[in-house]
Amino acid sequence: MRMMPQIGQIVKVLRGKDEGSYAVVVGLSENEPFVWIADGNKRRFDQRKRKNLLHLELQPETSSEVANSMRETGRVTNGKLRFVIQKFIERKGE
Repeated sequence: MRMMPQIGQIVKVLRGKDEGSYAVVVGLSENEPFVWIADGNKRRFDQRKRKNLLHLELQPETSSEVANSMRETGRVTNGKLRFVIQKFIERKGE
């Protein structure tokens, strides 16, 4: 059984030019198995990337700040995305 991605969930990119970097799920695509991701840095919210779930590793952490922001306003600031990813990486000790 595959985990369903959540808005605000942190993912590790496994394929493509951003391989090895982290991003946050900022949108779910109605046609499986795609999601929209952004990292607030190279991949800003306004240029979010559509990625196949097979090319992502879902991390067991979801940012409620990002999820709430997306629910309330339909968007999230790049600063918040950077902050969430930075905190996650620090906690993981990478």
